[in-house]
Order: sequence, then structure tokens, then C-alpha cells
Amino acid sequence: MVLPNQEELFTLVNSISKEFFHKPFRDEVTFNKRLRTTGGRYLPAKRKIELNPKYVTESDHDEFIGIIKHELCHYHLHIEGKGFQHRDKEFRELLKKTGSPRFCNPLPSMKKEYKYSYKCVDCSHRYQRKRRVDLKRYRCGKCHGKLVQL
Repeated sequence: MVLPNQEELFTLVNSISKEFFHKPFRDEVTFNKRLRTTGGRYLPAKRKIELNPKYVTESDHDEFIGIIKHELCHYHLHIEGKGFQHRDKEFRELLKKTGSPRFCNPLPSMKKEYKYSYKCVDCSHRYQRKRRVDLKRYRCGKCHGKLVQL
């Protein structure tokens, strides 16, 4: 999918806002290529939504629409003076009402490939690591048992 320009992005967000929230979106929406671990964010001080452009190019259209709906939940609740943070009841209720996702799926380019597997001798908890762990120094985080490499 091709990255929309600024006008197309605003039009898309405004149409989603009218369709699901029955309210217009009047503020700023931009792409922020520095976002890495999140699909988007809402900045209440500036009343601005920033979206990760990688979700347009790497994931499907429905995932990107879900991210926009999630950020619009923050936006509309903030404007109305209600609880707009993830922990607030009003926010979680609006997510359900609009069918918005609570979290976005990780990008395919950010998938982690683990080289090392460890297992606790006592509680059998498994650990996946990219880097090697010094088994003489480290113990299980749950029960402090000894770790062995698989």
C-alpha cells in the first residue's frame, strides 16, 4: 500500500471519525517515522495524532484503520473531558463500542528471532534470548532456580 499524503491522511481520519464516532476530527494528524514500537500516539497538549508509517506499508489496511480508531478514542474522550488514558473505564468502553483494538499487532519486520533457549531446573519455566546468558551468574527470575541451556 502506498503512503497517503497529508491531505489524504486527514481525509481518511476525518471519515473514520464521522463513521464510528459521529463527530468530526478537526485537529492535526501526521506520520512520525521515529515511532518504532507503537502504531500511533495521541499528544493531548497539541491535540495531535501521530501514526507510524510502517503500519501502512507492512501490515494490512484493517490493522491501520484499527490504529486510527484507537487514537481517535483518545482524542474524542480528551476533548469531552473524560478519562482518555488506557487505564480509564470510559476509554475501555469506547474501544469496545467502536470495535477498536486495545493494542496493535507487532510489525513483521520487528519479529524477534531467538538464538538461545534456557529452562529452569526447579520450576521448568522457559526463557528465550537473542544473546547468550552466563549460567554461572544468572538464575530463574521466578524461583531463583538453576538455568540450563536447551
